[in-house]
Amino acid sequence: MFTTVRELECLFETTNIIIKKDCWVTDNYEISDILLGKGKFGEVKQCLEYSTTRKFAAKFVSVHGSQGRKDIRNEIEIMKSLQHPRLLQLYDAYERRDKFCLVLELISGGELFERVINEDFVLTERACVIFLRQICEGVDFIHSKNILHLDMKPENILCMTRTGNRIKIIDFGLARKYDPKADLRVLFGTPEFIAPEVVNFEPISPATDMWSVGVITYVLLSGLSPFLGEDDCNTLANVTCANWDFDAEEFENISDVAKDFISRLLIKKPAKRMTAIECLEHKWLRVSVVIYNSDLQFLLPSLSLSLSLIHCLYLCISFSLPLFHTHSASCYLS
Repeated sequence: MFTTVRELECLFETTNIIIKKDCWVTDNYEISDILLGKGKFGEVKQCLEYSTTRKFAAKFVSVHGSQGRKDIRNEIEIMKSLQHPRLLQLYDAYERRDKFCLVLELISGGELFERVINEDFVLTERACVIFLRQICEGVDFIHSKNILHLDMKPENILCMTRTGNRIKIIDFGLARKYDPKADLRVLFGTPEFIAPEVVNFEPISPATDMWSVGVITYVLLSGLSPFLGEDDCNTLANVTCANWDFDAEEFENISDVAKDFISRLLIKKPAKRMTAIECLEHKWLRVSVVIYNSDLQFLLPSLSLSLSLIHCLYLCISFSLPLFHTHSASCYLS
């Protein structure tokens, strides 16, 4: 793992989180009018802890019925076990009759893709290596805890700051604990990024997340979506067939080792896909990289990212499977 000294200094401290039921978040935090995100089931606002004056993100989620309450408690329990610098951290939690509040680490850099679709920037292959290494580090830790994220997609990767190069994986609302001996099947996700076994309602595993990492890599390197169809049904059909290629001109200047990395992930049979550890050991990600907190300089005035990426992002925000259920909003609630 590559980490700067400054990054080590900024690691979010671990806390023993217990859901508070005898008080509400407003007893310990000042809730700002600054809205960070809003979704069907709730909203996220910036807040300030009275005792420390530290800023956080307060995620308010309305619950309806016992299943909704169970889902939020599951998200909290999973986040409590995922204390890692590449993952969004939970700081505090509150519960009342019809609502929960999760106090989260405040991430100010916005989505990674918000930065790179800026016409002043171009995402180079070297930059992709740096970001993919961090993504795989986070996924490796998630899997080491026998947890599956199950919603890996571009919107769920945030930049720590507007100018830095560190990222965080967010949104564990669909995450599930994984028992290799159990038969776990799900039917939710974003069509362009879900694995064939999800569409076919077959048993899932850590390899399910790795398929999504492969799609993310393909999109980052080319600005194209490998399985995007005219509509959801067509996209899902493309995923189940697992037919894709590097024929687009956007791949003409992409290295063979990068293409090999993708080829070892976008494989229909889950058992044949690379694990997160194997990704980190792959030649493409084993380059000697020194991360500077000052930021990766992507600025190439004569170049801009393909408009197809902007189209891809619009579509992946718009589409979801009929059974998709989420409590997110914006970058915290996706």
